[in-house]
Amino acid sequence: MHTMWKGSISFGLVNIPIKMYSATEDKDIKLRTLHKECHSPIKYEKVCPNCEKEVEQDDLVKGYEYVKGKYVILSDEELKQLKEEHEDKSVKIIDFVKLEDIDPIYFNRSYFLGPGENGSKAYSLLREALEDSKKIGVAEITIRSKQQLAIVRVYKDCIVMETVHYPDEVRNVGDVPSVPERKEVDKKELDTAITLIDQLTTEFDPEKYHDDYREAVLRLVQEKINKEEGTTTPTDSDKSNVVDLMSALQASIERTKDQGGKTVKKKTETKADATEKNTSSTKPKKRTTRKKKASS
Repeated sequence: MHTMWKGSISFGLVNIPIKMYSATEDKDIKLRTLHKECHSPIKYEKVCPNCEKEVEQDDLVKGYEYVKGKYVILSDEELKQLKEEHEDKSVKIIDFVKLEDIDPIYFNRSYFLGPGENGSKAYSLLREALEDSKKIGVAEITIRSKQQLAIVRVYKDCIVMETVHYPDEVRNVGDVPSVPERKEVDKKELDTAITLIDQLTTEFDPEKYHDDYREAVLRLVQEKINKEEGTTTPTDSDKSNVVDLMSALQASIERTKDQGGKTVKKKTETKADATEKNTSSTKPKKRTTRKKKASS
């Protein structure tokens, strides 16, 4: 796994060196948008809608929209300074709670935490303490300039950190439209629903669940590959080779046009000379006599 962050776990006076790894990955099917004619991937350029021109990276600045259409500009230097002031390479555990006390709606993303250099003993101690106490740690961490709330728990002998949304990041459920009020439901219907739930109740086994759509798309892709329906995108080098070849061919044609007459003439003269030589060698006296008469 790729180490994406190095730091430590701290609680009280305990400090444990750790390395952080992403515990999940996006398995969505990523389809590229291609030009229908030549199957080249389409590029999305940065264009200013006001100036109607493409802008370079050096022309971009960061801005915070505090009112619709009005921005406060934040320089790279200002953001860098704030990052250095608040970036602490530490998973600081501030509380211990029960896992069931946190609703899953707060969970965001999972990360594996492995021991850093000389951290195995302290790492094992924290792991055993969390398991025996049946508690999880509530922690704070800064990742990519963003301060995150997180929980630290044990998953299959590995310490896992899961980032957690702050309360103001979870939208108000009261804003959901058309949610019916709680009213008494029909007792017979409720009992039937509970019976159905009981019949479908089982132990959770993640291996039995699959992304059917993704697997179907991959099967279709493989079928097309097997049928040799794949396509090759022309690269820049291919384009330059084509251009160079066409230029060379065109130049050759033009050169042949310019020199064609001379070349043919030269070949014709050479053939005539050869014929004349053959004739002179065969009938030397007759040709000599004609020349003398012509001169007289």
